[in-house]
This record gives sequence, C-alpha cells and structure tokens, in this order.
Amino acid sequence: MTLIYNIGIALYSFLIGLVSPFNQKAKLLKNGRKESLKLLKSISLQGPVVWIHAASLGEFEQGRPIIEALKKDYPQYKVVLTFFSPSGYEVRKNYDLADYVFYLPADTKRNAKKLIDAINSEKVFFIKYEFWYHYLNALKRKNIPVYGVSMIFREKQSFFQWYGGWFKKMLNCFAKFYVQDETSGQLLSGIGVENYSVAGDTRFDRVRDIAKASAEIDLVDRFVGDCNKVIVAGSTWAPDEDILLEYLEKEGQDVKLVIAPHEIHESHIKQIESKLSVPYFRYTKQVENITDCRVLIIDTIGMLSSIYKYGQVAYIGGGFGVGIHNTLEAATYSMPVFFGPNYKKFREARDLIEVGGGFSIQNGSEFQIGMGQLWADEEYLKDASLKAGQYVNKMCGATRKIMDEVF
Repeated sequence: MTLIYNIGIALYSFLIGLVSPFNQKAKLLKNGRKESLKLLKSISLQGPVVWIHAASLGEFEQGRPIIEALKKDYPQYKVVLTFFSPSGYEVRKNYDLADYVFYLPADTKRNAKKLIDAINSEKVFFIKYEFWYHYLNALKRKNIPVYGVSMIFREKQSFFQWYGGWFKKMLNCFAKFYVQDETSGQLLSGIGVENYSVAGDTRFDRVRDIAKASAEIDLVDRFVGDCNKVIVAGSTWAPDEDILLEYLEKEGQDVKLVIAPHEIHESHIKQIESKLSVPYFRYTKQVENITDCRVLIIDTIGMLSSIYKYGQVAYIGGGFGVGIHNTLEAATYSMPVFFGPNYKKFREARDLIEVGGGFSIQNGSEFQIGMGQLWADEEYLKDASLKAGQYVNKMCGATRKIMDEVF
C-alpha cells in the first residue's frame, strides 16, 4: 500500500506539472511547492513553534480560531501555516498572525523530513480532513504530537472498510482527535481508536467572533432604511439569483434585497442587472435615490459577514450546484437561512433544518411559499430567527476546549 501511495503522489505531481502551462491553479501549485522547498533551506524560527496545516480556505477558517487564541494566550509561540490548495494559499499568504505561510510540499518521505527538521515544531494541528502518510509518520517518529481539529469522519471512508488497515496507521499517528460530532467518535471507537473528544466545530467560534467585530456599513444602512423585510443573499450563483429576482418581481413588492454574488466579475454583475426591472444600484456605483432602490448588488469582496446583520432573512447560494456556502455567518446573527437542495454534505445545514432555523427549497415556488409564511406570521419569523441564533451559540466553545487541553 505504501508503494501504491508513493506512486499516486508521484503521478499527481507529474500531472500537475504536465497541465500547469494550461491551468492557472496547477501552475500556482507547482511553482508554490517549488518555492516552499527553497524556503525550507533558509527558514529561521526562534522559540517554540506550532505548525498548522489546512487544505484550503474553508479549513483555514476552522484553524484560524486556534491561531488567534494561541497568539493571544501564548505569544511566545511562532506559527507556521501551510496549505495544500492555491485557493487557500493565494488568499491567505499574507496572514499577519502566521510567521511563515507556504504550500505543503508533496507528501514524500524526503520532503516530510526536510519540512519537519526545518520548522522543528513543538505541536502540530491538522484541520478537518488532512491525512498525509509520510508527514504523519515522520512526526510520530520524532514524538511531535499531532492534533486533529474539527475533524469529521464518515462510514464510507477507507479507515472503516475491511481493507482499511494501512489507512488506520495514519490515525495512530495522532495524539488526539477533536471531532465535530458523536457519530465521528463512534466510528473511531469502532475500530479501536479511543483518543478522541467531541469538541464541535471551531467555525462556530470564528463566526461568533466575526459577528462581534462586524463593521457598520453606512451605505447598506441607508439602503435598508426603515424597511423591515430585507433579504441578504450571500455567495449566490445564477440559479439562486433567478429564484431571488423572480420572487422580488412577483411577490416581494415591499421587500428589499442585498445580493452578494459568488462571482463579482463584470460580466456576471451585468447578467444580474439585465434580469432586474426594479430600481437597483451597485455598491461601487452609488446613486442619489438609494432609499428608493429595491436591490443593492455587492460587487466587492470581504463585506458579506458584516452585511448579514442588516437583514431579517438570509439566502445562501450554491445549493443548486456543487454545494451550499457558509450558512453560519448568517445564522450567528439570529436570522433564518434558505438554501437550495444540495446541502446534505453540510452538517450545520442539516442541523439548522432540524432545529427550525433553516429551510431547503427545490425551486422558486417553494421559496415564494416559505417567504410568504415568514412575512405573514411575525411570531413564526421570530421563532425561526431565535432558533438559528441559539443553534450557533450552543455549538460554540470548541476552540477553548482544545486550547485548554493541548496547552
């Protein structure tokens, strides 16, 4: 199995190099890994070091509360942050709380030794799904504890199959797993792995902290005015936008919409505008009669988490594609969330539906019915809002639990 794994790693690296002239992400990954290996020759860290590895941006957001708590409580520690994916590294390569940020070199025995010797970390955190055979084994040989943060396990994973012996060896390299739910713990226990704790998901701590520090946005405040029927739609794609704009045209005569599309390039913004027959404006192109407009298009990034607080109901995009985006950023403000049918891989979405703070729709008609029920019954809206907020608050605390145990 180790030979097959090594061949797979080598083949993947070869294919990345092969397609890099034609694919931007592959090019970034190839060049980034090369730069990482150069960096390891000159890296210099004084004092104790913690290494945190995240696959991409979503996993980084789960590891971020750990980094922030670490820098606050134990500022003597240096932080090395690595990414597997360009979509994580390219966004957070200048993250100011990390002393070094770079791509994780390919998982070979040689690379693992180089990295671990260079950073000489005292503790290591792997976030959610990360399992790299050579890195984990090299860390175990050097008696460096590895902690799995916000990890979630599923029955179909290789660890739990009849052929899973080799994969289980990677689990034995961890000092402790901090899993998201009881099901993950039971799966580990079922194969004799008992060094776990059900801590929850550190993302809940992250969204709570974001909400507490959210900025006031004067333009959005003026647009909303005294309207008490405001929908904030985040990370939307074309199918989501069609549903929202159709609803606004047919049913939402006294409703205002703030829409923050996932893609903000000019052609997509113009596509949204072409579907609108009600007064609207872009965030970056203000108009005089802001309060008369029915739609505000957010055509810039980094604002969505602060904008949710201006609405009564949230719509989360992506549910008619590969999967929904972040529901927690909205729910933390105690607002019910709507999303499309492709949500089942996302535990928090399933939980929000179960507690009554989330609603999945199959089409525009279902969205119109759902919104109509909320607007028509003030107590129903208030109850759904309360349940969404209570769910997030109840799930907070994973970061503190991990920090108290590990440090």
